[in-house]
Amino acid sequence: MAQPILHRPCTIGTFSLPSPAMQAGLAGYSDMAMRVVARRRGCPYAVTEALLDRVLISGGRGREKGAILCDDDHPVAGQLMGSEAHDMAAAASILLAAGFDVIDLNFACPVRKVMGRCRGGYLLSDTDQAVAIMRAVRDVVPGPLTMKLRRALDESAQAADNFDYIMQEAQRLQFAAVAVHGRTVEQKYTGLANRQFLAALKRRYPNMTLFGSGDVFTAQDALAMYQQTGLDGVWIARGAIGNPWIFSEFAALLAGRPLPAPPTIHEQREALLEHFSMAVHIYGEASASRQMRKIGIKYSKLHPQGADVWREFIAVTSHADWDAVLERHYQHDGPGVRLPSVPDAQDLFKDGCETSIADASATAAAEAHL
Repeated sequence: MAQPILHRPCTIGTFSLPSPAMQAGLAGYSDMAMRVVARRRGCPYAVTEALLDRVLISGGRGREKGAILCDDDHPVAGQLMGSEAHDMAAAASILLAAGFDVIDLNFACPVRKVMGRCRGGYLLSDTDQAVAIMRAVRDVVPGPLTMKLRRALDESAQAADNFDYIMQEAQRLQFAAVAVHGRTVEQKYTGLANRQFLAALKRRYPNMTLFGSGDVFTAQDALAMYQQTGLDGVWIARGAIGNPWIFSEFAALLAGRPLPAPPTIHEQREALLEHFSMAVHIYGEASASRQMRKIGIKYSKLHPQGADVWREFIAVTSHADWDAVLERHYQHDGPGVRLPSVPDAQDLFKDGCETSIADASATAAAEAHL
């Protein structure tokens, strides 16, 4: 057995986390179902997908979905996205009343439509508005307040100055933590996340709790980021879709234990059943069947007959279809498949900003509310 890796205590405000690997917010994915499935497999902390301030204020469908929590889903951060300080503050109050433990501000999303409406990553180009939002939300949030950033809008000197200005304000306002994706907004998901930048950032702000994000697809990737950057923790985003075991695998490596075997087919089946059951609770049976297609195709990568399972999950339109896939491919136990550290180009395309081809219609519907 290898020696345990020395690691720093990981805290977010008053919350002390047993592991520094956390579930990041993911548009269209990180609902209560995904979060709880991950928690049962070692995830100590999770973040919702970005919830639009105006949808929360108006009481639309996004408010209902965003407010769904359960006793097993804590500590949890409600992630907010918007463009106006007063709306963001009002939405933060709504999430606190709904039982969220932490409020997280999204100043990172690179989606063109989001940027065009002065939300997400756009705010890295408008420091006055970004700081106005930070101050307004801080005024109504007495507890932990965090923020998600990208390392800059682009590679320009002005963009770097803007990033530092926002970081300094977060420090002044006593944000509990800041998570930084190692790409610029302009990069979206092309190229590689810049871990050298993340390491330098921690050296520049040694007294702030800082998390890293980007290109973490396996437990080994998470450990490498953690060790190479000196950050306080790692946000796992796309790498956790269909692989909630990544958190327990990371914890094993951190403790100096061998990497556990991939989840068996029956272990995968158990997670799929849990995920679907909670999705039905959130969305209703008809919508859950469609919602779970994109989840199923991610889990299929762990199956020895992954290509066949992938094709069948794409065709799911009902609960009966879902059960049929599990009956055909997950009835008999056996070893699972180890995921590679670097996804292939097709995966990067499909997992980029929007989700997958199989989920194109759901994405279009979601974008109508952005």
